[in-house]
Amino acid sequence: MLLFSSIKQKTSLLSLMLILAGSTIEAQQVTRTQPTWWFGESAAANFNTYRGTTQMLNENLTVPTAFHKGSGVKPYFSLLTEYRPNKKWGAMLNIAYDNRGGKFDGVLAPCDCPAELKTNISYLAFEPSLRFAPFSSSFYMFAGPTLNFNVAKSFTYTQEKQVDRTGDWSDVRKTAMSAQAGAGFDLMLSAPTNSTQVSLSPFVSFLTDFGHEPRANQTWTFYTVRAGMALKIGARKRKADVTVVAEQKVAPEQKINFSVRAPKVVAPNRQIKETFPLRNSVFFNMGSTEIPSRYSILTSTQAQNFKEEQLQESQPENLTNGRSSRQLAVYYNILNILGDRLRSNPQSSITLVGSADKNPAEGKQMAEKIKDYLVVNYKIDASRITTEGRDKPLIPSEQPNATKELTLLHEGDRRVDIVTGSSDLLMQVGGNTIFLKPVVIKALQTDPLDGHVIFNAVGASENLKSWKIEVKDEKGFVQHFGPYTKDQASVSGKTILGNNTQGNYKIILIGESMSGKMVREESSVSLMKAEDDKQDGLRYSILFDFDKSKSISAYENFLTNMVVPQIHEYGTVIIHGHTDIIGEENYNISLSHDRAIGVQKIMEAGLLKTGKKGVKFMSFGFGEDISTAPFENNLPEERFYNRTVIIDIVSNK
Repeated sequence: MLLFSSIKQKTSLLSLMLILAGSTIEAQQVTRTQPTWWFGESAAANFNTYRGTTQMLNENLTVPTAFHKGSGVKPYFSLLTEYRPNKKWGAMLNIAYDNRGGKFDGVLAPCDCPAELKTNISYLAFEPSLRFAPFSSSFYMFAGPTLNFNVAKSFTYTQEKQVDRTGDWSDVRKTAMSAQAGAGFDLMLSAPTNSTQVSLSPFVSFLTDFGHEPRANQTWTFYTVRAGMALKIGARKRKADVTVVAEQKVAPEQKINFSVRAPKVVAPNRQIKETFPLRNSVFFNMGSTEIPSRYSILTSTQAQNFKEEQLQESQPENLTNGRSSRQLAVYYNILNILGDRLRSNPQSSITLVGSADKNPAEGKQMAEKIKDYLVVNYKIDASRITTEGRDKPLIPSEQPNATKELTLLHEGDRRVDIVTGSSDLLMQVGGNTIFLKPVVIKALQTDPLDGHVIFNAVGASENLKSWKIEVKDEKGFVQHFGPYTKDQASVSGKTILGNNTQGNYKIILIGESMSGKMVREESSVSLMKAEDDKQDGLRYSILFDFDKSKSISAYENFLTNMVVPQIHEYGTVIIHGHTDIIGEENYNISLSHDRAIGVQKIMEAGLLKTGKKGVKFMSFGFGEDISTAPFENNLPEERFYNRTVIIDIVSNK
């Protein structure tokens, strides 16, 4: 591994040298007329890095201990073509043999025997790239997608005291689409006056693991740093044959990457038993120290008869479009829940920390209002409640030097946080992450998100004015949805099926590019209604502070010890991540996806320890999409609750 790290450091140094050379070479360059078309070949070393989880190698071999990280150095060869219509811009195409083989880090089998896993997984790669020479010199940069077709998938597993096992991976994706970016430098080998120009070009590139999950049933991914050399030959026309015309720059139309994700079976109505987390904050209106009227405030007589269990009864509100006043009604009783718990646990105590921007005294007034309510209406001894005032919460939404959407951030930071060390009031989810104990409620979910058909149109928000979806069944009946302007949209599978129990559908994307051209993409799906009219399910949620995804690790104890035991063998787990509307849309989609995948990995590790088999995961990252958001985004508490990952568990029954 030290050797591999050293090689990567040298590769990074070479990349830096290429950039420095490109920025200074222009003054030293000899004037020469460059050919428009170049052809050649390249050879390179792939420095591959593995991550994720791999344990089931194929249908005949599941190893006793999972492999996670690994690395390897393997060859890369390509035939290349370059098109350079001018000094700065151009295009490249490599058709390559791309070896992503390597060796996983060694592990110990349960017999305390060392085990190793090697692979020689390889691809036929098509790598179109945009070429840019920023200094109009020999230095250039390139970036573009990669389309890989698997050609080899062998592995070798060795374990001490066991016979070596070789074979082919199962469930290997036949194709994979990813992306790369890199830089190079053309060292000219021929004289400036020669009609045939020859160059030797060192280059480095980085190939991301985004979209490159080689197997459908494991979380193994790999990324690659590539360093190599290309030999290029170009022929230019004689001057007598050249006709000088005015250069016309036409912005290329960008292709939309369209895909459809559809459920195999459209989920029926689902009776949900939800463990609803209580956000331990009361949000105050700007400029006011009074408890907002949206919070449930009881008289002394009403408070005397209030019991938390009253909120757990099933009510008719549902989760049809992802939003539920049912859950907010529980949250808005937070002061009554707190009063009931303090009354039931006389040894417990709390601290109320009020925060008001640049006005700690006002923050303390807000905390005192809540204390007065608990003391007067719930008869809680005042000595059990301490109040503090601050200008910012301990975990603020507004970060230093923030300049955007400050109004929404300030609303989120004007609040009273409930802090306590009393275990009777808390749920310890792991690390330093502590929330008030959740409330268990029941709700009817009539259109679960895992029953939606999701349309992904990557690049649409930047390259299309708008787009719409046509869904055509086998009889020619067409349904229309849209228009949309973002990269993702979804439609309920129930809506598409209507009164049909099943059907095959052609999905057509029709859009208008920025230049006014029509864009058309097609796909197809098959849908089927579930046989049961109703399912039972469990729902858990975890909450995040502003712009945080790494805090998932703090929930490991909660997910492993409380959620994983509720999953049945061959059950289904639907994980969907969401964000509020603060921040860039694409960033929020990525953030919510990272959160959902992080939760899935923790739960997969927990299931592995229990030995449960056949559990199917479906993970989504919806970002700030208002059509799937759990709550609205009008109030700070709604935005806080939208920073979440929701976990739905459905048994195989």
